[in-house]
Amino acid sequence: MVKIGIEAHIQLLNCSSKVFCSCPTTGDENPNTRTCPTCLGLPGAKPVLNKKAFEQAVQTAIALDCKIPKETFFSRKNYFFPDLPKSYQITQYEIPIGTNGKLENIKIKRVHLEEDPGALIHKGSITLIDYNRSGIPLIEIVTEPDFKSPNEVRLFLRKLITILEYLDIYERKSEAAMKADANISATGEKVEIKNITGLKEIERALDYEAARQEKEPAQQQETRGWDSEKGITFLQRTKEEESDYGYIFDGDLTKIEISQSLIKKIKLEIPELSLDKVERFKKAYKLEKEDAETLAADKLLAELFEEVAKEIDPILAAHWLRRDLMKVLHYNKKELKEVKIDAQHIKEILSLLQQNKINDATAKELLIKLIESPFSPKEHIEKENLAMITSESEIENMCREVIKNNKGVVDSYKSGKQEAMNFLVGQVMRLSKGKANPKETQKILKKLI
Repeated sequence: MVKIGIEAHIQLLNCSSKVFCSCPTTGDENPNTRTCPTCLGLPGAKPVLNKKAFEQAVQTAIALDCKIPKETFFSRKNYFFPDLPKSYQITQYEIPIGTNGKLENIKIKRVHLEEDPGALIHKGSITLIDYNRSGIPLIEIVTEPDFKSPNEVRLFLRKLITILEYLDIYERKSEAAMKADANISATGEKVEIKNITGLKEIERALDYEAARQEKEPAQQQETRGWDSEKGITFLQRTKEEESDYGYIFDGDLTKIEISQSLIKKIKLEIPELSLDKVERFKKAYKLEKEDAETLAADKLLAELFEEVAKEIDPILAAHWLRRDLMKVLHYNKKELKEVKIDAQHIKEILSLLQQNKINDATAKELLIKLIESPFSPKEHIEKENLAMITSESEIENMCREVIKNNKGVVDSYKSGKQEAMNFLVGQVMRLSKGKANPKETQKILKKLI
């Protein structure tokens, strides 16, 4: 049986400074421009903990239902790697910020705060080091080996990312923004796959490794890398035990008390999270589970839905936002946060639709235009004379003309070919320039035929 555990690494890029020094986390992207003696690991430089990064780590642990200790401290994880300036990493081992949490049916082993190393830049046969990234605050979230398939891992990480976005400590630019290590055991010893970037790649790497282990059971614990171009894992080294890192208390940083007053303050700052929002959407708005989950998976989309649902039927609003709006955004390769959509404009479209003043096709065209730039759909409909024809006699006249000009199709419909009716409705829609009500048109056509 396949057993998988995940170590997800979350960069707190919205912290204005690094975790143990005042260097900015964003800004000049030229190599080694956002550095100081502390993040370069120079002798005599002393680290100072970033309060905001620490509180965000506590917030994450609370959101994942972890137990929070009364105090914690930082340790030095000793190992050599070219982009690790001090030859040790400041992290947490003995007493992390959070333990024994859960996210739905997956147990969270630990949540801790640490620093990111630098970045290796490979140029042909030369390798350079950029220390701009050195000291960026990282939260590491470690699960128990509760996953039974790679797909379960991907679904879990999506939900985790959504929670972190709700906490406003992580920004999802794409599925490729997540980085993780994965531990997997299929038939033998546990194998760790290091530094996989992107949810899709994590699933691919685990799928490959599970299949490989079925053929070649691991005889000892080992660490493997992931080659995304070849789609294979490769041996890096036999797996170290935690004791091999020689963790020692970092004497440059004091123990930190996590008081009940701090925990209470942070709990008050945690918003309604996505999983809770799903349950409320189902109960308050009578949404189907899939609609509620899709809306709640994007904080901005959930907020837009609630605003629109104040005046529009929630089922209709959910349908259009979840399917049509997201489809238009996807087609234009945009995210909701990148466009200026006013909830009032969405309300106008759906209100016109509810009142049968426009049809689905016109509503979709308005939605496409809204992605490009904001405008009042109501005013646009009036100005361009796009409102649906509501006169039954006018629609009937057009239906009579279509029947007269398409006698062969009418005969096909009479002989039992239902698709012929779709053609006739389409002809009336073309004649009316898309302004006839399709349902009313079909009703009248059937009556006349």
